[in-house]
Amino acid sequence: MYKILKKKILSDSIKLMEIHAPLVAKKAQAGQFIIFRVDEKGERVPLTIADYDREKGSVTIIFQEVGKSTIKLGQKEEGEYILDFLGPLGNPSHLEGYKKAAVIGGGLGTAISYPQAKTLYNLGCEVHAIAGFRNKDLIILEDELKQISHRCIITTDDGSNGTKGFVTDILKQLIAEGNKYDLVVAIGPLMMMKAVCDITREYGIKTIISMNPIMIDGTGMCGGCRIRVGGETKFACVDGPDFDGHLVDFDDAIKRQAMYKKFEKEALHQCRLEGMKNA
Repeated sequence: MYKILKKKILSDSIKLMEIHAPLVAKKAQAGQFIIFRVDEKGERVPLTIADYDREKGSVTIIFQEVGKSTIKLGQKEEGEYILDFLGPLGNPSHLEGYKKAAVIGGGLGTAISYPQAKTLYNLGCEVHAIAGFRNKDLIILEDELKQISHRCIITTDDGSNGTKGFVTDILKQLIAEGNKYDLVVAIGPLMMMKAVCDITREYGIKTIISMNPIMIDGTGMCGGCRIRVGGETKFACVDGPDFDGHLVDFDDAIKRQAMYKKFEKEALHQCRLEGMKNA
């Protein structure tokens, strides 16, 4: 059992939790993820490690309540426990040796890009952080990003925070200003990452993206997280989650992602009915 040390509401549907998991915290690195189960009947859900504290023995996760399991997790309070918290899984990000990087987060992907930006910053890299959201009410980690970047730009689709546009607009603007990036990290919706890669490919900028498809076991046995990279089949859980964005077949990944939407809606519908029954 794993104790919830801290719970913080970042927006209406996005929550931050610190979980007491000393063995995970001991080895966790940027880019890796965990798989949790709320209880014995719960499904296995992967979440990227947003931060960790080795001395405290805690691991921070940030999640959006979009499905049955994340809603159940979000209903837990500080001091309560969840059943499973497995990790760290996946390969850590290789971020050494870069001099100037743009780290881009789209929506909840900002929670995943944050540890990447923090690691680069601590390694002495000049970091420009870009985070995009639909509106100002969905903005997360703005203060945290400002602390670990040399320049931080938060943008919204509707301009409700004063800066209107997509993360790709900001990236183009920064490149046009003469910024010579030797690395771009892009994490968020598949269409956003694809659009970023289309831009960086034109300028020959190395681009790392993080893939988070459907996973079950997290060890490469089930094959549910397979993606096409450079014409080969890869498993996001053991070969990633970081990949060269210029080699990822985004069209195939988008099609596979759409396959599960029907089942996610059915699971969520059942969850709400059960809640009414137990009320």
